[in-house]
Amino acid sequence: MTAPGEVMARALDLAREVQGHTSPNPAVGAVLVKDGRVVGEGRYEGSGTPHAEVAAIAAAGAAAHGATMYVTLEPCCHRGRTPPCTDAMLAAGVAEVRFAHIDPDSRVAGRGQAQLEAAGVRVLVGEGANEARRINEAYLKHRATGRPFVIAKFAASLDGKIAATSGDSRWVSGPETLAWSQGLRRRIDAIAVGVSTVLIDNPQLTARVGDPSDGGETRLAERQPLRVVLDSHGRTPRDAKVLGCAGTGGRALIATTDMSPEQWRGEMAAAGVNVAVLPADEASRVSLPALLDLLGRSDVLTLLVEGGGVLHGSFFDAGLVDKVHAVVAPMIIGGRGAPVAVAGQGAARMADALRLRETMVEQLGDDLLVTGYTSDRMSTS
Repeated sequence: MTAPGEVMARALDLAREVQGHTSPNPAVGAVLVKDGRVVGEGRYEGSGTPHAEVAAIAAAGAAAHGATMYVTLEPCCHRGRTPPCTDAMLAAGVAEVRFAHIDPDSRVAGRGQAQLEAAGVRVLVGEGANEARRINEAYLKHRATGRPFVIAKFAASLDGKIAATSGDSRWVSGPETLAWSQGLRRRIDAIAVGVSTVLIDNPQLTARVGDPSDGGETRLAERQPLRVVLDSHGRTPRDAKVLGCAGTGGRALIATTDMSPEQWRGEMAAAGVNVAVLPADEASRVSLPALLDLLGRSDVLTLLVEGGGVLHGSFFDAGLVDKVHAVVAPMIIGGRGAPVAVAGQGAARMADALRLRETMVEQLGDDLLVTGYTSDRMSTS
């Protein structure tokens, strides 16, 4: 016999396996149970593939009739590239459906539940909801606001520095953290840095496969994030690695303002780089809300902001960060002029300082990874 909690846990595991790889759609897992045993399971693999519920029904075959479906998101009831999941469930004779939470997509938003109930299917909602929302936190925010879920990530010394006084920043963190960072890049849609980071470090910002922690070789991952450079005044050189000129693959976007030279913008466009001219804020920098709106319209669900400190400070000052990954390395850099992880205006009083919620701490080799949210996740879902 299989306990209900174990079944939903398995469905959540299935969704977690494809987390970050189904964008701009949600990661979903489904399990069918009949007479106390699992008869079918499935997960959504990405655009154009069967939804998790349909995959589970196909695996179960005739055993789906009279079975109970556990699924991590409300079944869809609209036709896209694939038929509605609710139709497939009714045709298969599924007797009961337990899903974690309502899908906020305007094409669903409770309609899937209503259709199933109208057809006589027993529906229970809420089991595994918190973890299901965590898995699809970016999807939920995008559907609610039209903007991507923003993750600020940085590695700093014990005294909060991200580089030496010379600007040298390789490497603050250890090889285990680098391996973890590559795993994160493979799960996000876009990664952003400021132009100063491009000029100083000349990063590629690629997602790679392989474990550098043991000295092994790595290779480019099949799925690459959109690489975004915030360059208000047009200082990015044409041969910057982040633009893909070194054969790194993927796409690049330069977000600039009309204060950048028109000739520079033309040269970038001629080189195949997507240049977006956005409004400037009061500091004569690219408007971050305008950038998020642009990325959201482009189906970017997750934006990873990797710095430097000025860019991080701008995002935090504007209240646009949803989640933080802060790596703390066991070293002291010192130096009054050494770059810090988060610059900007900051808090005038300790009472105004941003305190993370739902914090988690884990060890990555000698480094510590602190993860937390800037607000209540439930409010965006």
